[in-house]
Amino acid sequence: MSDLATRTAPVPAEPAEFPGVSISLSPPLARWSLRARDPAALAKAIGHMVPGKIGESAGGMLCLGPDEWLLRLPEGATVPMGEGLPLSVVDISERAVTLVLEGPRAIEVLSSGCPRDLSKFAVGYGSRTIYETVEIVLVRKGEERWSVDVWRSFAPWLWTGLTTAASHLR
Repeated sequence: MSDLATRTAPVPAEPAEFPGVSISLSPPLARWSLRARDPAALAKAIGHMVPGKIGESAGGMLCLGPDEWLLRLPEGATVPMGEGLPLSVVDISERAVTLVLEGPRAIEVLSSGCPRDLSKFAVGYGSRTIYETVEIVLVRKGEERWSVDVWRSFAPWLWTGLTTAASHLR
């Protein structure tokens, strides 16, 4: 028996290119689900700035709710777990993958299955939402660049949905 399991990406490693949009798999990220009633205590415990408004992001951290954040950092990064403090820091690195949509038509592809008005997402804004029936965390990284976190088990379905939508752009 092997002591280490080899994790493979659930979607192609090569980007899918279409007129006006590319869809690619992001390099692996370290991810934490963070919960705390006191954002200042959380910031002190983990040593990172904690955005205060829902949808706001800073330094790899996105505020998802009044007491919930998602922290995404480069693979291999670590954060203190906050032992003994009234907060929760849970490593969820393997739960999700991140897809990146880039190009002037990326918003059209995402809008094909997302009920939100994505034109209202400012750069840096993010939200938990859905694409068709799949829960995603969507962040506008630039005017034409979006990151989409999706649970690993739903990634092949989402990849197919996004690439199908991109292939039908007129």
